[in-house]
Amino acid sequence: MDYKYINQLLERYWRCETSLEEEDILRSFFSQKDVPVELLRFKDLFTYEQAEKKSDTLGDDFDRRLLAMTEDAAPVKARTISMAQRLRPIFKAAAMVAIILTLGNALQVPFAGKDADPISQYDGYDNIRKGTSIAMTDSAVVDSMKRSIAEPQAQRPDMLK
Repeated sequence: MDYKYINQLLERYWRCETSLEEEDILRSFFSQKDVPVELLRFKDLFTYEQAEKKSDTLGDDFDRRLLAMTEDAAPVKARTISMAQRLRPIFKAAAMVAIILTLGNALQVPFAGKDADPISQYDGYDNIRKGTSIAMTDSAVVDSMKRSIAEPQAQRPDMLK
């Protein structure tokens, strides 16, 4: 059997030149049970609409389902928050800072025995001189004061002029 007209319609279909009536002819041709083997590959393209049910139409209960999804939920009650609850995060942060500073200070003091001097454990304090203060033993000031009182003015050579 010669399917020349169907082949011509298919060629026009691929070039988008067919009318709606010609496309109906192609659909009715491919919906037959006896389709030639060389055209069998196009059968699914034209019989798809008949095989599949139209399920993309809206049902009768569409409005009810849509309203059920969009209805407002139960109102949310507002909670009252006390001042202590508002300040609780700040208290926690302050406690953490205090703990970190305390641990940092504790780690700076090396652990020594009971007999060790705690001041000499710090860096720079182990070279402390024992004895009187340097300011108390300033010989220049003390000697000049003693000399001015003890020596008469005539005996001083710098005062002769």
